[in-house]
Amino acid sequence: MKPRIFIHMRYMALGGAERALLGLLNSLNPEKVDIDLFLNQHTGEFMTLIPKYVNLLPEVIQYKSLETHIKQGFRDGCWMVAFARIVAKLQKKLYFAIHRNEKDDDGFFAAKCTAPFLPQINSCVKYDLAISFITPHVVTLKKVNAKRKLSWIHTDYATLHLARRVVLPIWRQYDNIISISPDVSRTFVNIFPELEEKIIEIENIISPEFVRQQAEITSELIQFQSQVECLASDIKILSIGRFCYAKNYDNVPDIASRIVEAGYKNLKWYLIGFGTDEELIRQKIKLANMENHVIILGKKENPYPYIKLCDLYVQPSRYEGKSITVREAQMLCKPVIVTAYPTSSSQIHDGVDGIIVPMDNANCAKGIIRVIADSNLQQNIIEHLRNHDYGNESEVEKIYKMLS
Repeated sequence: MKPRIFIHMRYMALGGAERALLGLLNSLNPEKVDIDLFLNQHTGEFMTLIPKYVNLLPEVIQYKSLETHIKQGFRDGCWMVAFARIVAKLQKKLYFAIHRNEKDDDGFFAAKCTAPFLPQINSCVKYDLAISFITPHVVTLKKVNAKRKLSWIHTDYATLHLARRVVLPIWRQYDNIISISPDVSRTFVNIFPELEEKIIEIENIISPEFVRQQAEITSELIQFQSQVECLASDIKILSIGRFCYAKNYDNVPDIASRIVEAGYKNLKWYLIGFGTDEELIRQKIKLANMENHVIILGKKENPYPYIKLCDLYVQPSRYEGKSITVREAQMLCKPVIVTAYPTSSSQIHDGVDGIIVPMDNANCAKGIIRVIADSNLQQNIIEHLRNHDYGNESEVEKIYKMLS
């Protein structure tokens, strides 16, 4: 009888963690393991990309209500869950009023308050391995029966200012904590030194073959070409990610204006994504008079043809765990530029397979201009990328080892 794995995720929207999950699902061999995937809500652009051999468990109304407005939870009859979410908001507000140096609980207050009113998931099954793929990690811990439980970390925890005393008891109860890179491990252990022995590193799993196949889908290429006025002479920069503080897209209009002022008036900087900062970014574009240079393309289920068509891929983030999109751009042999966020050197060998530029806008712009102006540097990076394999499907063997 094959081992059975349970994986929990909130939904399958466009995002780095969701793409990392798809990489894991596509790497797991259905001849070796059975896979049950539980989503709080069956929504998101990546729903159609879930492999057919994955058993997608049915939606459960109480879990679905966690992803909707509290009022909708009352309408759906999930009164206790909705009421618990209100209590969680009050508890969180009180906690951070007292502990002002802590800024984010990553959803743990809501998860702890609602957990008593959530049903067990697939209670008739005892899994060999249960994976909580994204925070908060309360559901897999409390509502799934498994021999071994793993939680996953995807980001630089030095930037989150978590309510340590709130989240530590939850992390402690997991058998292991999966980190996606040495830098992510280091920053996590700096905050939670007592959890160091639980850390196992598994990189985000990405298939170069899948990325290259998706990049060839002509309907997306045609859509891009018809959506924007794009000339062969244009300098086409692309950035992909959620429109949020971490990704730093609110500074792109200012960075772009400095590049244009330096003489590169044929610059086109495209942004793919969505999120709470979209209106802010649009305001910044208008204030900088960059309407013809910084173009928001919005959500794209398949971003790979857009990467294929760009000249440079830029990740201007304030912080990252280990950017999946950076790796995908490298697989498509694009010169990649990233800002000097704390974990950047764990992914980019500066000057060899990409460029690391300063975080401040003025020097970031100068760094991008240097790459635009140096065609030899671009070509050397492209040649290096062509001659190196950035696939890492073998990382899945670490999962199999935990089942033995």
